Amino acid sequence: LAAAAAEGDRSENAEYTYRKKQLGEIDRRVRYLGKRLEQLRVIEAPPGDRGAVYFGAWITVEDAAGTQHVYRIVGPDETDAGRGWISIDSPLARGALGRHVDDEFEARLPDGPASFVVLAVRYAG
Repeated sequence: LAAAAAEGDRSENAEYTYRKKQLGEIDRRVRYLGKRLEQLRVIEAPPGDRGAVYFGAWITVEDAAGTQHVYRIVGPDETDAGRGWISIDSPLARGALGRHVDDEFEARLPDGPASFVVLAVRYAG
């Protein structure tokens, strides 16, 4: 931003305008992350009932077509579809919460309702 400002007339300086906008976006992101940090909690131990699906669980589910999927339930800021990490706020995770092995549940996915069966629940560590 300083280099763009040094180029002279700021009213017609596209580089300055772009950098100023970019700096505003960075400031907004920093404020957002600062607020998120105040709300975050570190979960250091698995839940008392390690056979049930809760935050941090790795779950294996089977859909109605017989296809198995493995997911880890994580916070909304940690999701990574490529790794199978789904948000605790996702429809599938919400439907699975509190379930045990062999429990059936339904999740309202973007394509419509889908049925699943919990095949396995595990916690790292």
